[in-house]
Amino acid sequence: MRLYDTASKDVIDLNLNQRVRMYVCGITPYDSTHLGHAATYLTYDLIIRRLEDIGHEVELVRNYTDVDDSILPKARELGIDFLELAEMEMKRFKDDMRALNTVAPAHEPRATESIEAMLRLIKKLQSAGHTYEVEGTTYFDVSTFPGYGKLSGYSSKEMVALARERGGNPDSKNQRNPLDFVLWQPSSEDEPKWESAFGAGRPGWHIECSAMSMEALGETIDIHGGGGDLVFPHHECEIAQSESITGQLCSKYWIHAGLVAYQGTKMSKSLGNLVFVSELRKEIDPRAIRLALMAHHYRQDFEWFDEEGPTAQFDLELLVSACDDAEPVWSGNLINQVRRFLDDDLDAPAVRAIMLREASGKGDELGVVRAGELRAAGLLCGLDLAG
Repeated sequence: MRLYDTASKDVIDLNLNQRVRMYVCGITPYDSTHLGHAATYLTYDLIIRRLEDIGHEVELVRNYTDVDDSILPKARELGIDFLELAEMEMKRFKDDMRALNTVAPAHEPRATESIEAMLRLIKKLQSAGHTYEVEGTTYFDVSTFPGYGKLSGYSSKEMVALARERGGNPDSKNQRNPLDFVLWQPSSEDEPKWESAFGAGRPGWHIECSAMSMEALGETIDIHGGGGDLVFPHHECEIAQSESITGQLCSKYWIHAGLVAYQGTKMSKSLGNLVFVSELRKEIDPRAIRLALMAHHYRQDFEWFDEEGPTAQFDLELLVSACDDAEPVWSGNLINQVRRFLDDDLDAPAVRAIMLREASGKGDELGVVRAGELRAAGLLCGLDLAG
C-alpha cells in the first residue's frame, strides 16, 4: 500500500509488519458527530479494511478527549456535568460509527481514565529537563526539542499563528517561548481537578494522546492519524513529548485526512452549519453516506452540498440492484482493480467510479461472477450491497 506520509511530504510505500498498530485521534464529545468526523474515520476504516485484506492484523486505538478546553465550557453552558455531556455524545458517536459500518477499535481510552499515565509522562519530562512551571502551570519547553516543527514543516511564524487559532496561548507572558505548550494547569473553581505533584489541576490537551497512545500501543506505533487540522499543533506536540521521553519515533507514518466545508463555507459550530450524521441518516441510507464521501479523495479538503445525499442514495440503489444478492467473489479483474486503486494512495473516488460504471452496464457485461466481484468490492469498502 502507498499512502501520503505527512512527515515525508510524499506518497510512500508502507513497510509494515503483520501486526499494525494504529492510533487515530478521536472526538472531543461535546457535540454530535458531523460529516467532518465521518470523512476522517471512514478514511482510516478503508485503510484498515485493505490492510486486513492484504493479510495484516490491525490494532486500532481511537480515544475520547473527555476533558479539555472545549467540553468544559459546553457543559457549563448546558448546566450539566461534563462527564454527563461526554457520555451522551459518546453514545451518539458510537451509534453513528456502527451505522456507517466502521471497524470497531480494539481500545477506546478516555482521557479522564488516563490521568495517572499522563502524570507519569510529565514527571519523566520534568526529570529530563523539558519542563518549567509558572504560576501553577507546567509547560513543555520546545527549545529542548530541536526537532519541533519537523512534522508540519511550518515556519515559526506560521506555527505561532496556528497555535493562536487552535487552542494555544502564544501571547501569554508566562511562556518562555510562544510555542511552548501546557502539560498541566490549575483548574478553575467549577472545573474538574486531580491531585498531583504539579498541583491540583487538569492536563493540557496534547499530553492526553501521548499517554493514551503509549499505554495502549507502546513507544512507537505504525500509523498515526487524524484530521489535517491536527498536524499542528496537536501532533507536533505529541511528537515532542513522546520522543523527548523515549528517544524513539513516535509513529512510523503520519496519515492525515482533509477538512470538510459546507456549500462554500467552513463547517463549524459557531456558524451553525454542521451537517450531523445522525440527522443525515434520517434522510438517506448510512451506506449512501459512505458512498458519497468516497467521491472525495481523503487528503483533499472538500465542500459538501445538500444534493450529494440524494445522488448517493440513487447510486447506492443502482449498486444494490446490480449485485442482485450475488455471493461475493474475491478474485477477478474488477476486484483486483479496486485493490490497486486503494493501494494507490487510497483512491476511493476511482473505486467508486469503477463500481458505478460496472453497475450501470458501461463496463464489462455483468454476469453472476462479475456481480459477485462487485459485491466483494463493496464489502472491501465497508458497503454491504445486499438488497
